[in-house]
Amino acid sequence: MNITNKTVLITGASSGIGSAIAKAMVQAGATQVLLLAYDEEGLKKVATEIEMRGGKTCIYPVDLSNSDAVAQTAQRILNEVGVPDILINNAGRGQWKFLEDTSAEEIEQMMAVPYFAAAWLTRVFLPGMLKRGDGHIVNISSVASRLTWPGATAYIAQCRAMRGFSDALQSDLHGTGINVTHYESGPIDSPYWQHNPGSRERVPKIASMLVPVLTQEQVAKAIVEGVRRKKQLIVIPSMMKLVYVLHFFFPSLVRWLMRTTGYHRKHN
Repeated sequence: MNITNKTVLITGASSGIGSAIAKAMVQAGATQVLLLAYDEEGLKKVATEIEMRGGKTCIYPVDLSNSDAVAQTAQRILNEVGVPDILINNAGRGQWKFLEDTSAEEIEQMMAVPYFAAAWLTRVFLPGMLKRGDGHIVNISSVASRLTWPGATAYIAQCRAMRGFSDALQSDLHGTGINVTHYESGPIDSPYWQHNPGSRERVPKIASMLVPVLTQEQVAKAIVEGVRRKKQLIVIPSMMKLVYVLHFFFPSLVRWLMRTTGYHRKHN
């Protein structure tokens, strides 16, 4: 898809990857970016940075874990702007924990954002995209969509939900003119780790040895290019693709390596 003169909606846009994607989309020629997140002050800061570079923004503070709030905000966007050309479901949350250490509320919240929020928001804009016969949806996840390791149960489950959502949409929307991209990568240098203390320590050592940590700008660049090329799947960095090939042919070996070099329960 040609990004020039397009309207792009990005969730989780108050910092981190979402902020980087918004800036990259403007640089790629997007007419305006619609920024959604819970943190209003963060949204204002990102909007100011983009507008100082000549970009146009609209901010929509919203609790993406609340279906009513998402529906109201989506309707407001339809009334004020219309159906976005590109929808990027980027918002995510969740500390990496063993299941017995995760509260019921945390499990619910981790499934609400990203998966429920992505599904709620997409279903509102999908009829307009179908009527127009054009659009692009990007769902941001991680390698947990395919790989597993100890100590991140609910997080891995939410990523599997996002992968299933992307796969199902790709099947549903085949031939409609609407493209769906699923994004996966290894660790990214972003505020996610500060917001979820204790999670970074649970990255399996084999992953830390083989896969370089990505910058937010690398992620944003890959997503812009993925939208331009209408890619169904984005996997970065290149080393991650090799891990996927190894996992395809030797799944038991990869599971063993991730499990053996991963985080383990501390026994009394």
